[in-house]
Amino acid sequence: MEPGRPGRCHGSGPTAEAALDDDDLVTRVRAGDREAYDALVARHTASAYRTAVLLGAGPDAEDVVQEAFVKAYRKLSRYRAEASFRSWLLAIVANETRNLHRTRSRRDGLTLRAAAAEPVVAGGADDGLDAVLAAERRAALVGALRLLPARDREAIVCRYLLDLGEDETATVLGLPRGTVKSRTHRALAKLRALLDREVAHRG
Repeated sequence: MEPGRPGRCHGSGPTAEAALDDDDLVTRVRAGDREAYDALVARHTASAYRTAVLLGAGPDAEDVVQEAFVKAYRKLSRYRAEASFRSWLLAIVANETRNLHRTRSRRDGLTLRAAAAEPVVAGGADDGLDAVLAAERRAALVGALRLLPARDREAIVCRYLLDLGEDETATVLGLPRGTVKSRTHRALAKLRALLDREVAHRG
């Protein structure tokens, strides 16, 4: 079995590995326990896939995630637990997504439909209108994000769509924490300007 292929653990039921934290699982993997790595894959596939999609992998996101898990397995000896395993893994996903952009014959832009795939909670009679307005806001956000430079887009995606802290974002993007803070601030200003322009255009 090739390590890191998402979906291998589905349907296997509760295991002892499920109760262990990531670092304990990494220790077991280093000792030769392949089931422990399957547990890591099962635990982090969803966030890895979401990261790949939000950073622009689009229809190739599954391939990006699979390759990232394989590379993570091969590089596990380099993991020092200075950051969380999740942050370390997402950094590999981000790098694989950048590699995808570089090797594509054409750039598809950022595919962010899943970015705002937050379900609208059903409620009162006026919720139909709320849902329409929410969908319009999400569409405007997707359009504005596509217009941002890649590095600004990555900062917004990590901090606000993946909900990573500054330290985690710094790990994922391979940047100093101060750079993440300043870049996010500038990116938000650009994003607000783009959204304001869209509102003015519609008006």
